[in-house]
Amino acid sequence: MQLSFYKYQGTGNDFIIIDNRQLIFRKNDTKLIAELCNRKFGIGADGLVLLELSDLHDFTMVYYNADGHEGSMCGNGGRCIVAFAKYLKIIDNSTVFDAVDGVHQANIENNTVSLKMNDVSAIQEISDELFLDTGSPHHITFVDNLEKVDVKTIGKEIRYGAPYFDQGTNVNFVEQKDKNTFKVRTYERGVEDETLSCGTGVTAVAIASHKAKKTNTNNISLETLGGSLEVSFTVDNNIYKNVFLKGSAILVFKGEINI
Repeated sequence: MQLSFYKYQGTGNDFIIIDNRQLIFRKNDTKLIAELCNRKFGIGADGLVLLELSDLHDFTMVYYNADGHEGSMCGNGGRCIVAFAKYLKIIDNSTVFDAVDGVHQANIENNTVSLKMNDVSAIQEISDELFLDTGSPHHITFVDNLEKVDVKTIGKEIRYGAPYFDQGTNVNFVEQKDKNTFKVRTYERGVEDETLSCGTGVTAVAIASHKAKKTNTNNISLETLGGSLEVSFTVDNNIYKNVFLKGSAILVFKGEINI
């Protein structure tokens, strides 16, 4: 079978995106998805995203990690699928769509997508570190010299260690640059390696940094290896609301592959 696909990236976090409104792609085919995401023998990506029909909204986003398993919410993948929906002329400059963690709103202007994330209220403190869920689980640890951190080794230890174990978590290492700018490197669960950027990760970092009183601004700049993102929010009774993740979402190429 000849499969048409599109390759998108959001600050270096790259995805294979497939128009699956006609259900041409076999969902939950773990082996096939992992093969397509393989950077040596497949297309190569941090994850695969299906755009499907929705009964109530513009479309449905189904996300798979590079290991082939269906994942939790992916912020950069969400921004990229909004750009893809505009490319397909499903939407104009705004949208409401379904994802695994609920309904999301987004706006797109040129190649910049602003995606509304879920409210966040539960933030756990683990020693001097923090844990919260922004559609995906994230462990946050602040460091003094981010460049010297062995993200893959230490991230893997935290990802599989207590208290996360088999369920695991994504792991973010953070260095504060100034009062409203933070540098971030992320070990992603499901990719099992460092990625150039993680949307739910930088969202978690922005909220955790505010909660830890490292900043008092509600519009925070996040610098990743793949580029810059912006997170804004409001705070109401210790609940983080109106959380928006903003950054570029770019079509890299489209192609066909035999499966």
